[in-house]
Amino acid sequence: MSFLNFLPHRISQRLTAIYFTASSFSLQRRSTSFQTTTMASMTIKKIPALKDNFMYLVVCNETRKAAVVDPVEPDRVLEVVKEDGVQLNQLLTTHHHWDHAGGNEALYQKFRENPEWGELLVYGGNDDRIDRLTNRVGQDDTFEIGKLRVRCLSTPCHTTSHICYYIETDQERAVFTGDTLFLAGCGRFFEGTPEQMYDALINKLSALPDDTKVFCGHEYSVQNLRFGNTVEPENADTKALLEKAQAADLEGRRALVPSTIGQEKRTNVFMRVREPSVQAFVGKSTPLETMQALRAAKDKF
Repeated sequence: MSFLNFLPHRISQRLTAIYFTASSFSLQRRSTSFQTTTMASMTIKKIPALKDNFMYLVVCNETRKAAVVDPVEPDRVLEVVKEDGVQLNQLLTTHHHWDHAGGNEALYQKFRENPEWGELLVYGGNDDRIDRLTNRVGQDDTFEIGKLRVRCLSTPCHTTSHICYYIETDQERAVFTGDTLFLAGCGRFFEGTPEQMYDALINKLSALPDDTKVFCGHEYSVQNLRFGNTVEPENADTKALLEKAQAADLEGRRALVPSTIGQEKRTNVFMRVREPSVQAFVGKSTPLETMQALRAAKDKF
């Protein structure tokens, strides 16, 4: 769908909305269940959306204040907010694509209709294509969700203004990576370069602590792991994870998220472009050339 990049933004958003909505309706067993990761300082609820998207409700356990990441289906998010009894006033947008930012306007309107909820702050990269953006953020900007400190990581490539959101406390860490980093994969280079994806994956995300939980934007586990196993057939970690993903049902595959930065460094070939085995697969000798050739190979896989 890269041709959409050449269309006016509003037209491309409408076409993308039609595509993803039709795809989600075509599913025979669309999940309405949620998976929860409970930690000492925060609780993260993974909410499936559309065909294979994830939305995330992030709750500060001490204050019960919450933020939502990429709420493309805001009504589903509001149901969870009501059930959990948390205070939602922040929206974190990873990038402008409709299947991530397409719910911003509707959620904003819900807040206008219910002034007792307070103000909705919308965070995102410096990009006019993100609807209802109130707080433009860039590399190393920080803000709080209750008492949780969020640090922004600028990761342009999939889109020019893509932002990952990193939360770190004394006890635990989590990063929301949108369409930059997936379980065993990365996003297409729609608006950027191999150098930018290298910077995002190797210099920024790989530098996070290995125990950082990775909450990505889509469930693509099987196809990503099949590609990784093709690139590195001797990688025992990849092979074991692929077997687990292939044996699982849809809910089981969704449960593979979150992964961790440490796991991605062992199994994600795009974070392993410095490894001789990965370079040999594409016949390149430098990490940057490997990143470019590897993405081209994955696009055809």
